[in-house]
Amino acid sequence: MRTRTLVSVLILGLASMSANAALYSRLGGQAYYDDTLNVTWLQNAGLAATNTFGVGGIDAQGKMSWDTAQTWIAAMNSANYLGVNTWRLPHMIDINNDGCLDNFARQNTDCGYNVVSVGPNASEMASMFYDTLGNLAFWGPSPISGPHGSPQLPTLGIQYTGPFSGLGNNTSEYIIFWYDLQTASNPPGPDLANPDNAWYFGMPSGGQRVSDKSTFYGAWALMDGDIAVVPVPGAVWLFGSALGLLGWARRKTR
Repeated sequence: MRTRTLVSVLILGLASMSANAALYSRLGGQAYYDDTLNVTWLQNAGLAATNTFGVGGIDAQGKMSWDTAQTWIAAMNSANYLGVNTWRLPHMIDINNDGCLDNFARQNTDCGYNVVSVGPNASEMASMFYDTLGNLAFWGPSPISGPHGSPQLPTLGIQYTGPFSGLGNNTSEYIIFWYDLQTASNPPGPDLANPDNAWYFGMPSGGQRVSDKSTFYGAWALMDGDIAVVPVPGAVWLFGSALGLLGWARRKTR
């Protein structure tokens, strides 16, 4: 009983503290507010597999081309899904620090592994993958073993999905998602100069790159800001230092 009481008090206290990152349940768990990015993500990243909103060109796994993803988002907004008409694809920032033409394992690039995930140049899915959920890129930042650095994960696949479904935890599921950004018309590298390309984030490996728009990837919808539904107590996913404090409290009660 003492353990339960202490843990409950800490959870309520931590909800008001500044943690590294937190996700707040919205609409009965159908969406989650991300207090780091000030956006609200759909809980089901694979919604398109079960709800196409009448859009064609989407396969059974919810994968689609980049252009179809734009149409799907527009149809979702026309349907006022969950009472919202401002859904969009995630943003990423092209900082012209072209990791695609260098070592994909370099840090603080816009392309490759270990890309910018914090600060004003953060890419939203990179922020979720690396900082909120606490995953590692498959390849480490130090180029000491082959062209991509040192492997960090024992197996290819996202390790931590938090409260979300549809991200997948193995390579048999679609876990590569489109960003909303097309490639620039005059980027720094010839491999990015193709106007038929757009950016994507790969949940299996933590890689961020460009691909032909005709490729079939997933579309994870989010909206700016908070849907502004008060979270139910206990429906807050805390990350970072707050989790460490909770673990410490449990050990102390044993």
